[in-house]
Amino acid sequence: MNPPMKLLIDADFIVYKSCAAAESEVDFGDDVILVTSNFSDAYSATKRELTRIQDQFGSFSSLILFFSDSVNFRKKILPSYKGHRNRKKPCGYKRVINQLKTEFEVIIMPQCEADDSMGIYATQNPGNVIVSPDKDMRQIPGKLYNLDENFTITREEGATWHLIQTLAGDQTDGYGGVPGIGVKRAVTLFEKEGYNWKTVVKAFEDKDLTEKDALTNARLARILTVDDYDFTKNKPILWNPTPDYNVDSGTRPEDEGNKG
Repeated sequence: MNPPMKLLIDADFIVYKSCAAAESEVDFGDDVILVTSNFSDAYSATKRELTRIQDQFGSFSSLILFFSDSVNFRKKILPSYKGHRNRKKPCGYKRVINQLKTEFEVIIMPQCEADDSMGIYATQNPGNVIVSPDKDMRQIPGKLYNLDENFTITREEGATWHLIQTLAGDQTDGYGGVPGIGVKRAVTLFEKEGYNWKTVVKAFEDKDLTEKDALTNARLARILTVDDYDFTKNKPILWNPTPDYNVDSGTRPEDEGNKG
């Protein structure tokens, strides 16, 4: 008998949204504004959202909630990564997470964002469903529910999307990819030249950038899998493509043990 399916939920954004909605301001005048929060409202909103998601799959499905660690390994690669997102968390954010820990399984992996922790868990424990609206999760093979539709992503599709994001970048996260290339142009280029590392490097060099720039963007774009994490040292393994890395042919660094 197969174990019950688990829903791997990106809970960062759910708790953030719920806590932000529970905030209110009291203006005392004389330049004094006090921000307050109703914990019960924030927690109830979080629980309603989790129940709504669970109802999409049936109450037999168990939930695992994923949150980002306070230390982010991508900051070591690019200190400005998500630099514009340094707004402090809304009132009650940590308290809601602590309360969730008493009711649910909560996973926070050292140096990882919630996306990475979900990617690691999903590839270590196939057959579960990632629940996240983030397009980055299209890199992870398996089942994905983006809060609107269900998808099944193959390993090749995941590797393809990683290369596309490497070229297109993500302005929201603070890395630019190749100037002038978005997702559509990246797809067109790869369809013509092939989904391989040589195509990536050439696209960067054509804009007077280097292979080092390409690798930085690829590492920032990469959502970690079980092959990208050192469980002994509790830290990510940075992605390293071989010169002949080719999604189309199936030649991948994780297949060849080229990690570092």
